[in-house]
Amino acid sequence: MIQDSLTTGTSYGRVCSMSELEQPDIDVPALTALLDGKYADIREMTRKNLSEYAHVLDDAIEMPSAEFRERVLELVKAMARTGATGLGFPPEYGGGGDIGASVAGFETMAFGDLSILVKVGVQFGLFGGAILQLGSKNHHDAYIADLVTGDLMGCFAMTETGHGSNVQALGTEAVYEPETREFVITTPDRRSRKDYIGNAAAHASMAVVFAQLRIGGRSEGVHAFVVPIRDEEGHALEGVTIEDDGEKIGLNGVDNGRLSFDHVRVPRSNMLNRYAEVTEDGRYLSEIENVDRRFFTMLGTLIQGRVCVGGAGISASKVALAVAVKYANKRRQFGAPDSDVEELLLDYGMHQRRLLPLLAKTYALHFAQEMLVHELHNVLSTTEAPDRQRRALESRAAGTKALGTWHASRTIQECREACGGAGYLMSNRLGALRADTDVFTTFEGDNHILLQLVAKGLLTDYSSSFGDLDQLGMVRFVANLAVETVVERTSAHKLLERIRDVLPGGNDDKWDQEAGLLDPEYQLAMFRWREEHILSGVARRLKRGMDNGMDTVQVFSQVQDHVIAAGRAHVERLVLEAFVEKNAAMVDSDNKVALNMLCDLFALSTIEADRAFWMEHGRLSSARSKAISREVSSLCRRLRPLAEDLVDAFGIPAEMLKAEMLDDPGAA
Repeated sequence: MIQDSLTTGTSYGRVCSMSELEQPDIDVPALTALLDGKYADIREMTRKNLSEYAHVLDDAIEMPSAEFRERVLELVKAMARTGATGLGFPPEYGGGGDIGASVAGFETMAFGDLSILVKVGVQFGLFGGAILQLGSKNHHDAYIADLVTGDLMGCFAMTETGHGSNVQALGTEAVYEPETREFVITTPDRRSRKDYIGNAAAHASMAVVFAQLRIGGRSEGVHAFVVPIRDEEGHALEGVTIEDDGEKIGLNGVDNGRLSFDHVRVPRSNMLNRYAEVTEDGRYLSEIENVDRRFFTMLGTLIQGRVCVGGAGISASKVALAVAVKYANKRRQFGAPDSDVEELLLDYGMHQRRLLPLLAKTYALHFAQEMLVHELHNVLSTTEAPDRQRRALESRAAGTKALGTWHASRTIQECREACGGAGYLMSNRLGALRADTDVFTTFEGDNHILLQLVAKGLLTDYSSSFGDLDQLGMVRFVANLAVETVVERTSAHKLLERIRDVLPGGNDDKWDQEAGLLDPEYQLAMFRWREEHILSGVARRLKRGMDNGMDTVQVFSQVQDHVIAAGRAHVERLVLEAFVEKNAAMVDSDNKVALNMLCDLFALSTIEADRAFWMEHGRLSSARSKAISREVSSLCRRLRPLAEDLVDAFGIPAEMLKAEMLDDPGAA
């Protein structure tokens, strides 16, 4: 029979001591310090800035969009003067010289108004990041000091009306003229106009424009150019057409606009030339000969924006959970027939089931994001990072961003519903959070496309020979491999052998019956098996389609859902590993006990949500599935008394938890 999941697990993982069955007493400041990590001082500085600018939350509701845009601009420039927004730039230009600190500050800034956050991201992350990462010293000298202070406002003009994720197919052209030593920037049609560009509609005087470089009729692929778009009075320059995108679902403090160019001329020196150069006489030079690899290398340097958006989504989830948990710990509804006291919402099992697994996943994603930021800092701080390491970082950033922003959308909506009618009022923060984060799932790449990128990296093992393949190239690559080679690479069969070796009897029945539910090795083995099985299945389907003579487009389309599932399973495994690793490194304490419970809840609620997959493939019996559901409910009950302390540990300034329902005396 199945073991009681609260008894000792197997010999290969964490066990539950009897002390863990007692209710822990959380040390909130210590847990906040753990979450803040290496950059606690930066996060605290950002919290203080947020508290000083708390009135902007009212402004977002009360002001017309045009007026609110100016207020956001004013506050972004004020934050720039504190140095909080320039942490990732070199000290010689007024920056802090610390990429990790920059991301930590950005994540914490997401506790506040998200129009300010996105405006900061556009100005310092996208516009400034492009000049820093794609330009050379002459560009740095010309622009960075002024953009760090906010004296030079810019925008990042990549996305087009007809081309979003497919950046290689952008329509905007930059034609080089040797006789004038100038690039001529042109928008050939309406599909090629730059669209949804933050800072473009009102405030940017300059744009980093991504365009197809053409020299003597030959295309050299997409490159970036610094293009002035407004004069000192704010008027559009000759040849530049600027339109306002108008009202959006959210983020109306950000001036998104459209840019079109009619033979706009810029000097040869305005091409950002870290990876390629055009000589005066029109010769194209680059150390990276392959056009696809050159393109992906350029985009790879801009990965910080993707990391920041994912982190911001996780932070927004924290705010929503803090509001919903605190409200549920005050608001009463119904009760025993013979009692005059109604029950707290958070005492209801269903309410716990709605909020606490989301809280557990938020903690899990926090630690996964922390690990990602550490890798980002290490890779971007050196020019000698191996290609394989950069590919792995790009894949992890893509996947974490996808899961983090999807989690934000789901969490904020659930928190809104859990607060009933009160959650629908703009005075209670959740509506603004829902509207402002909705676009995060498509910011910095559509999440489904990003998970395809993750799966491509898994299938090609981040090989430098295949790392630049598009989706059709990936299909052809897999088709030319023996499927067994892909399965061997994923080592799914080795994983099963390992599982059977560590369990008494070495068979599937023992696997199902004797692994402790709260054993992290059991949880990780389940996540790993799912990932490896889906990935090897993708490889088989790709090869079978090609062997049957199907067109590569058709083959990929038919397995696309499996490709995305493989990417998602991979990232969920990375998230669990990060949480388990973080907990293992902690000294024994009540905080560690609480985090172990959260980790268990994240792992088991994830298995529960996808139980059909494991049951279909013989990895989970119906009895075991029921036991997992019971354990999830048990963990929710045990975490319920800790819930408010766990959200307090996020360190969200009280001014940012602006919700009238939390102050309502009728809620208690």
